[in-house]
Amino acid sequence: MCGRYASIKVPADLADEFRAVDATDAPVIPDFNVAPTKQVVAVVERHPRDAEGTVDPDASERALRLLRWGLVPFWAKDPKVGAKMINARAETAAEKPAFRRALASRRCLLPADGWYEWQRGPEHKQPYYTHYRDGSSLALAGLWEFWKPKQDPDNEYPDGLVTCSVLTTDAVGLLAQVHDRMPLVLPPSAWDAWLDPDADASADTVAALLAPPSAELVALMELRPVSPRVNSVRNNGPELLEPLAADDVQEPLQLDLLAGLNPQ
Repeated sequence: MCGRYASIKVPADLADEFRAVDATDAPVIPDFNVAPTKQVVAVVERHPRDAEGTVDPDASERALRLLRWGLVPFWAKDPKVGAKMINARAETAAEKPAFRRALASRRCLLPADGWYEWQRGPEHKQPYYTHYRDGSSLALAGLWEFWKPKQDPDNEYPDGLVTCSVLTTDAVGLLAQVHDRMPLVLPPSAWDAWLDPDADASADTVAALLAPPSAELVALMELRPVSPRVNSVRNNGPELLEPLAADDVQEPLQLDLLAGLNPQ
């Protein structure tokens, strides 16, 4: 699964990296402990509309937008259901009523500097942090949706809500020793096909991207144990990314995992 990640880069740098325009329209500060229901930066690509709302099918624009993490289906009666829909399984998203419309036409990328996962043992829960060794952003495959209540007498949602979910897949290689699931990470070569607003989810180019990432892509990542301070959303700072001393790792055998994943 994916329940926490780090999003540290400023929008200007993400716009350059993802070849997008910055349309976040709000202050974005580095977040070392991104948690569900927070506003997160997403990369979306849509056909632009003119002042009258008419879509231009011959043009498309890739932009950074702020979405709330936790997808609220368009048919939901209560937006609180989004807290339970932070992840969508890549294998079944096309079949699930909550996700199939978004998978068909509302795909996005969620830039992350790295994500956290917890290795659970009989008496411990050890967090690990995974990121690209060269510092480039991980592109987490995501889905987004627009929700607006049929009735809003208190005008609580005048503009509706735009929410998102992270797709997950089977963990690859040694990552599976920490958890059996991982976010679906897409390489730069897949970004155009994934974001293409005209490509239906049934298209071969899109369906192929729902497979787990290659072992070669995972080999570009570094995995390390970090402090359990990340367990609390109240903690948020660069110290959360610091490697945990070997003597403090609750299951020392996992150090062999690190040596295998990060060859010299």
